[in-house]
Amino acid sequence: MNFIETLLSEKLGEIDPTMDVFGSDRKVLQIACQDLTNYLKVHWNLVGKEANECELAEMLEKFYKENPNELEEFLGIWTGTWFKKWKERVKLLIGSDNSNRWNKTNKILSNAEPLWRKLSNRQEMQELVTSTLIKNGEICGTSILAENLLKMELGEKTENTLTKKNKQ
Repeated sequence: MNFIETLLSEKLGEIDPTMDVFGSDRKVLQIACQDLTNYLKVHWNLVGKEANECELAEMLEKFYKENPNELEEFLGIWTGTWFKKWKERVKLLIGSDNSNRWNKTNKILSNAEPLWRKLSNRQEMQELVTSTLIKNGEICGTSILAENLLKMELGEKTENTLTKKNKQ
């Protein structure tokens, strides 16, 4: 377990003691870690830089050593905000009965998947979209949202192209 996972697992455990971040809720911790990493990359202007993961880890450790109370406070606020958004998202997905809408979305996403895998610069595009989401106040599921937004665009463009070809 890395440094960020350790810090976040403690905070998530404080917010919801029933969470099993080392067992059945491990994926929640992984998504929270990715979201915090994305957030810090934007905050510390590391988006698009080579080896930004290493630089981020170094900066976070330095911040922890120099300002442990400030980091503790920040993580408490950030994790609380993130978890609130996470619960809203889960409720939205589980509680909504828009099966036609979900079926259409899933179809577009699966149509885009082969093209998505062929793109050589998909990581860079995803990082830019993630950065934009964060700059606009989004902190939960940022990588997932960015990837799906890009796939939706690809899928819709592919669908429109196929529709035009079929009409000709």
